Amino acid sequence: MIRAIVTDIEGTTGSIGFVHEVLFPYARERLSDFVRQRGNEPAFAEQLEAVRELAGEPEADRERVIAILEGWLDADRKATPLKALQGMIWETGYRRGDFTGHVYSDVVQHLAAWQAAGLALYVYSSGSIQAQKLLFGHSDVGDLTPLFAGYFDTTTGPKQEADSYRRIAAHLGLAGHEILFLSDALAELDAAAAAGFHTVQLARDSGMITGDHPVAASFDAVRFPDD
Repeated sequence: MIRAIVTDIEGTTGSIGFVHEVLFPYARERLSDFVRQRGNEPAFAEQLEAVRELAGEPEADRERVIAILEGWLDADRKATPLKALQGMIWETGYRRGDFTGHVYSDVVQHLAAWQAAGLALYVYSSGSIQAQKLLFGHSDVGDLTPLFAGYFDTTTGPKQEADSYRRIAAHLGLAGHEILFLSDALAELDAAAAAGFHTVQLARDSGMITGDHPVAASFDAVRFPDD
């Protein structure tokens, strides 16, 4: 019996386009100014130090740190301190009303129904936990954070490694077969399945490559293992 649902964000609860066409450009345009202007604030300074450590350049000055971050952006590297800094920048955008978090219309009613049925709902995304909370807290349809029992990001581990999902199961105090993982990404689904999770691939684009997992075109079509 499924007792918890863990969901991805991009391509699953919301559009990939929103992340790549709105959020990423917004953060990139403001990254250097944020680092220069707010780099002494404790939260920013902590992440800048994490950048130096991860890059193996403990003596890097602020301009060098900016160059490292921009290089990671160019390489689409899912580095945890970069994700944290992006989240801080996005927080400003959300609070100013520059954008709202995109959520597909079929998602909200099903999340609410699953929660009402006693299922615990969690998010696992490569974006930071802060970024996840901001997106759902400032969504197109209002604050959805009360629907979720918790959040996981790359501090738990890479999304394409089975051990990351084993850590999530251990944190939840559940066996893998009691958890359903929803994602559009085959490598993530494969990793979750290797950890014993049930899986459903969200294939919102009819041209998507699918694998050996149950497939749903939307949350309307998600079926539980016992269905």
